This record gives sequence, C-alpha cells and structure tokens, in this order.
Amino acid sequence: MRFGAAIFGLEGLHITDWERAYFREYVPMGFILFARNIDTPDQVRRLCGDLRSTVGHDAVILIDQEGGRVQRLRTPYWREWLPALDQMKIAVDPMRALWLRYRLIAAELRDVGIDTNCAPILDITDRLTHPFLRNRCYGDDAVTVMDASRTVADALLAGGVLPVIKHLPGHGRSSVDSHKELPRVSAPRCDLEAQDFVPFVALSDLPMGMTAHVVFEDIDDSGPVTTSRLMTEVIRNDIGFNGLLMTDDIGMEALSGDVAQRSRAAIAAGCDVILHCCGDAAEIVQVGDAAGQMNDAAQTRIDAALRMRVVPMPVDIASLSAELEVLLGVELA
Repeated sequence: MRFGAAIFGLEGLHITDWERAYFREYVPMGFILFARNIDTPDQVRRLCGDLRSTVGHDAVILIDQEGGRVQRLRTPYWREWLPALDQMKIAVDPMRALWLRYRLIAAELRDVGIDTNCAPILDITDRLTHPFLRNRCYGDDAVTVMDASRTVADALLAGGVLPVIKHLPGHGRSSVDSHKELPRVSAPRCDLEAQDFVPFVALSDLPMGMTAHVVFEDIDDSGPVTTSRLMTEVIRNDIGFNGLLMTDDIGMEALSGDVAQRSRAAIAAGCDVILHCCGDAAEIVQVGDAAGQMNDAAQTRIDAALRMRVVPMPVDIASLSAELEVLLGVELA
C-alpha cells in the first residue's frame, strides 16, 4: 500500500468525523499523539485502534515519551520519569538504568497501542545549549551520547517500539528554541564532524530519524536542515543514514512560509515524510496536498522500518522497576 507522505496530529481524544473522512482518503503513513489526545489507557487503546482501522493499515503511531518535561503519558496511569540528563547523573550504572527506563517505557507504550517513540536524542549538550533541550540529552561528549543512544534504541526495539533518532545531524550547539526562532550554528564543519555528527554516524543503521530545524552556516547558510538539499546529502552520504527521514514538526516557528510552502521545501530537500503536529484541519489539508504520496525510496524505507517492529518477549515489569529504583536510589512514581 502506498502511503501519504505525512504524519498527522489529531484535534482531541477521539477521531472527529472530518478527520476520519480525510485520513481514509489520504492514508497518511502514521499519526502522532500529544497530551490533548491522552486520557485513560482504554481511551488511548481505542484511539489507536480507530486510527488504524480508518486508514486500513497498521499505521505507525508516534509519541514523544522521553521522560521529564517531554512525556505525554503521565500520572495517574503512567510513571513520571526524571529528565534523562538528571537520571544519567544520579544512576549507579547509568547505561543499565537507561536500558531499564526505556524498556519500561516501551512496555507502557505497547500496552496502549503506540509503537513508535521519538527517542533517542543524539544531541550533545554544550555550554550554550538552550534549556528547552539541555536536560533532555544524555551527556556532553560524543562517546557517552553514542553509547546512551544505542542503549535507548536497543531497549525500545526489545519492547516492540520503533525508535526515531533526533535531531539530525545535531541540535546541541543551538542557543535558541527552534519552536520559537531559527537557530544558527557557526561551528566549522570539521568540528561538527568530530563531535556532533559522531553519534548519528554510529546509529545510522536505525530505521527512522528526525531533522533539526537548525542552520549550519559552514555547510549551508541559506536555510535549516529540514529544507536544505545540501544538509540532506550530509545526512545520507557523510553520516550514512538511509532510514526514513521525517521533519521535526513543520509548524515550528523556526521555519518561514506557511505549512504548505515548508512542506514542499522539505520534500524537495529530500525529506521522506512531513510531521505535522497541531491537529488543525485546514493545515492538515495544506500539508497533505503539498507532501503528496511517498516516492519509491521513501516507501522502501518505511517498509524496512516496519519489518523491525516486533512482538516483544515478555518481561517481569515489577522486577525491572525494582532494579531501576535501586540504581537510581529513588522510588518510581
């Protein structure tokens, strides 16, 4: 089945009649859920089932469940997680603790029908890293971030959840919030290759990745990664990532133009899929029209990603939770 080259957010807790009709006709590759779409476990299960039955395929359903400030499933039904950087600092065995954390997160996601998590974060913290990103990261050196990111990805895959590496090819040097304005990085390309790109090269075998809305002036000062053909070539050729490449949210204010212009520019630059998060009906139509259907290469990439979506082996959740609490020295909420 040929999919529409978009991943859409929804308006609320249930599919509206308009959404059902549009999604059935357009057949997007997948969907992304936010707090506005989350109430109880049963409600999320119904929503995921309704989305897949509407489009007639086992669509990927994404979520940002990093922990800390960026997690959509929260108490009273789901655990509250420390920010990743905070956990890395206090854990007795940081890598084991990270694996346990994301294996438990994977179990929570699979339980309600969510099969894709927008993690790990491969960005390396820097002295200028904006607070919106800093404590979501795993460390301030390439080796730590590389090892931690592989651990996160392995834990998610073991739990039957597809990982999405982000933000290609590195967001850590940005000192502004790309939700609000366009970050520009002036570091020389040689420094980027020696530091920022390293974790992405190491994890280039993973099935899906997300772009950074960041300008790397020494490579292409004309626009951000998401709409830069030169930066896509860096991602594909220098970094070696051949997985499905999705944009970060096309609605973020770092980008110029309307969502249709942004979407066309991203597809022209080589992105496979447009991520549109806000759930606004008018914008959904604009993005769908601009993105169109997946090309052959993009379809091959998503087919390969879907083959990595496995039924997980059973695990003892209570035992994993107890071990993590010991490593962190805190009780999980």
